Amino acid sequence: MRAALDSAAQRALQYLEALDDAPVSTGIASSVLRGRLKRPLADAGVDPEQVISELVWDVDGGLAGSTGGRFFAWVHGGALPAALAADWLTSAWDQNAGIYASAPAATVVEEVAGAWLKEIFGLPAEASFAFVSGCQMAHVTCIAAARHSLLESRGWDVEQLGLSGSPRIRLLCGDQRHGTIERAVRLLGLGTGNLENLKTGADGGLTPAALEQALDRDTVSPTIVFLQAGDVNTGAFDAFDRLIPIARSRGAWVHVDGAFGLWAAASPRYRHLISGIAAADSWATDGHKWLNVPYDSAYAFVAHPHAHRAAMSYGTSYLAREGEAREPIDWNPEWSRRARGFSTYAAIRELGRSGIAALVERCCEHARAIVAGIERLPYTEVLSAPIINQALVRFLDPRGRDHDRHTDDAIAAIVNTGEAFFGGTTWRGQRAMRISVCNWRTSERDVHRTVEAVGRALAELRAGS
Repeated sequence: MRAALDSAAQRALQYLEALDDAPVSTGIASSVLRGRLKRPLADAGVDPEQVISELVWDVDGGLAGSTGGRFFAWVHGGALPAALAADWLTSAWDQNAGIYASAPAATVVEEVAGAWLKEIFGLPAEASFAFVSGCQMAHVTCIAAARHSLLESRGWDVEQLGLSGSPRIRLLCGDQRHGTIERAVRLLGLGTGNLENLKTGADGGLTPAALEQALDRDTVSPTIVFLQAGDVNTGAFDAFDRLIPIARSRGAWVHVDGAFGLWAAASPRYRHLISGIAAADSWATDGHKWLNVPYDSAYAFVAHPHAHRAAMSYGTSYLAREGEAREPIDWNPEWSRRARGFSTYAAIRELGRSGIAALVERCCEHARAIVAGIERLPYTEVLSAPIINQALVRFLDPRGRDHDRHTDDAIAAIVNTGEAFFGGTTWRGQRAMRISVCNWRTSERDVHRTVEAVGRALAELRAGS
């Protein structure tokens, strides 16, 4: 094994060390990659070192610089040194973290890291948790627990009887919800047609009046209320201290989508944004965003362990159980699963409380600096200034014709420089460029390079129009 692993390690380090100078965007056509990678399926095998060497060569130019410090298109974190190293070891150890008997150390690492995460987020110590692949699966886990709890209270065993014939579950959410909520609802058979979009206020948050009116329209049906900690476009937060008591007083289950915004809890400067959040019934967040662990990593938390375990747990004669151990299969939707807790454990140990807070605050400062720099450029408009690490800017057509098209053209021009990577979005009927900063690698130099690149791209676009 050594030759292949040494080769992979060397090439991985070369890639990481070149990130600062490499283009952030790829620009390579899928046909080129297909031409390199689509070899005939051979009868004979190939030497492992040769496989790795050719793989690295074949994907060259096709790897987005999302692990570097100038990728701002989506909410992508990087990979901290300890987290990446632990992830390498996770692959080498190759533990199936489904049950304690097959992965004792992985099971206990998750137990410890889960407790640490609850401390960081200020969640109830008795809450249960699961380590899953991404926030969508965290939603699935939490909503499955909600489904069990709400239907059990009405005398319906959904795990045994299914949903056919069960009471209809209402799903209330703000009109700025993330698409992972919709997909989770589809996967669980609750139906997107049962999602009721409630109008959000000027600040992007759900208003107490809108929630009260929706709940009072139907006081009988079991109900899940979805709240948001960090809108993906603006970073807006719902008013948890006002909304959760309203929902709970009417018997609704409250689930919080905190994919990246829940990490505001780690910062004394931003902790006020999640005031009252601990009173919810479940919470979901990602590790591969602001904690900067490698993909894939997310966490589900449930305030009612009975409902969580009832929705997930499974037993059979050949699954050995350790009496005192926390069995991951009781809390996770997966059976065979990667031992992803090692990288989370390593990241938290590398940063500590103060390091996580500093990372969150630094990213927010960089987001503000990028927006401020772009705002000083001609024909730019800030649609949403950073609340935390997310913002929206718009590029105005100097001819006054089509600001939406000009914004998309500007984004493409910026990406084509290779200096920075942004993505577009439509927010309240207007095209905008989204700015998202959550990578530990992003530096003041990256901010300066980015603003300069945006300025050059806009000047060239104006000159060519």
